[in-house]
Amino acid sequence: MTVDTTPPKRALLIFNPKSGRGPSQLPRFVAALGELGWQVEATELKPGVHISTLIGQADQFQAVIAAGGDGTVSSLAYALRGKDIPLLAYPAGTANLIAQNLDLPDDPAELARVVDAGQVLRLDLGELTVAGEKRGFVLLAGTGADATMIKDAEELKERLGAVAYLLSALKQLSPRATTFDLELDGKTQQVEAMAVMVANFGRVNFRMPLARGVSPGDGELSVLVLKPGTLLTLIPNVLGSLRARLKLGHARVVDNLDIHSAKHIKVQAAEPFPLQYDGEMRQDTTPFEAQVLPGAALFLTSAVLADLET
Repeated sequence: MTVDTTPPKRALLIFNPKSGRGPSQLPRFVAALGELGWQVEATELKPGVHISTLIGQADQFQAVIAAGGDGTVSSLAYALRGKDIPLLAYPAGTANLIAQNLDLPDDPAELARVVDAGQVLRLDLGELTVAGEKRGFVLLAGTGADATMIKDAEELKERLGAVAYLLSALKQLSPRATTFDLELDGKTQQVEAMAVMVANFGRVNFRMPLARGVSPGDGELSVLVLKPGTLLTLIPNVLGSLRARLKLGHARVVDNLDIHSAKHIKVQAAEPFPLQYDGEMRQDTTPFEAQVLPGAALFLTSAVLADLET
């Protein structure tokens, strides 16, 4: 009889117990990984414990699993930047937009198979600087209508889940606009807008594309400038992007959204506007700076880059 002396594959699971609603599927996921020969070490995110402490020995694991909302995943991705450690965005939050953008399954057993397969994509991250303090983002940082919507949804999110974002959006149908001064790779311009968003990924809920031409692997960030009007004016953009993505025709050209690409962005507003990054609110308001960190993250996913672009 031969004895298998191959050491088990090890995964570091970092979870946020405050994320999401309803019963957790994490035990099923951990059990499924165990059946595939993985040993899982779980660590809880606690107030006052810096995330760098939790990942101090991450290089001793074959994978790191971030189980929480988009803010949890984003923080871990930024903390692991440049370390070449595969990261799984486990969807344990309310919106789980990072997992959706990575085209990850919801089923715990399927997610375990994604980890076991070990297929990764090297993707860009964004880095936000506000008042001299740096933070990372995976999806999007923005100021204006999108940040106001997220701020208003915070108090309802625990009770209503994703519906909170819909109700908040309905309250923001006609958001206020202001003058923004933008600097994109050294070139300046002034715009009137309801929102300025700096995007690394380009999909919203149900993987609907917000705008065409956003890629998390091109070494640039997309700057989306939403012109004054109502949020209903975004509907043609979403439907047009989806139509083009499904190869049902060209995207309809509308003039309510300007799209730029840049590696380094500075945003200044004429009046204070709330600021958010990956669904997390900042007490600070504009101005802010954002820059791309090319290929800084390794995300576990069975998708290919073309599946993630809009």
